[in-house]
Amino acid sequence: MDFAYEILSQKSLDFFLKLIFFYAMHVAYHAYSMKGKDMPQVAARISDNQERWLKDYFRTKSAGAEFILPWAVDTFFRAIGGIRAIFTEEELKTIVEAHKDTKLMPDHTRLTYLIVRVMDICDINGVHKKYGASRTSLETKLKQLDDTQATALMIWAVAFWVSKNCSSESLDEYVRS
Repeated sequence: MDFAYEILSQKSLDFFLKLIFFYAMHVAYHAYSMKGKDMPQVAARISDNQERWLKDYFRTKSAGAEFILPWAVDTFFRAIGGIRAIFTEEELKTIVEAHKDTKLMPDHTRLTYLIVRVMDICDINGVHKKYGASRTSLETKLKQLDDTQATALMIWAVAFWVSKNCSSESLDEYVRS
């Protein structure tokens, strides 16, 4: 398990994963110079609680965002790699399909929401059959996740649908990469 993942409390990691989601969904790029290198700058919308947290823990909001964003992105991708390894490609496609046209809200990023969303799409539309996934196996694996892992998986699934390369052909590549 990743060292940073082990050190952080569950609550802190949950916050960081949600923070990365909201940064990623509302990113606008600008150029600025940092230590002589051109680096992309992001502007994001954050909640009042997130703003208070940044002010409490860092000299400025900008300093906090500059520290948190790269760290959170790296941590998210390491974590999602491990989480995705639990599932087959067919199961991952089913999870992604279950999040089509979904807007995640922080209060709805819990394991129970993930299970309900995925199992409903299986029961109502038979999406798991479309991809050749076992509903029983998928449900068993989902139930083994904790809330933070479920949040990361939901963010990853929704991210496919808002990407520039969203198509059935790119779904195959997305679940493999």
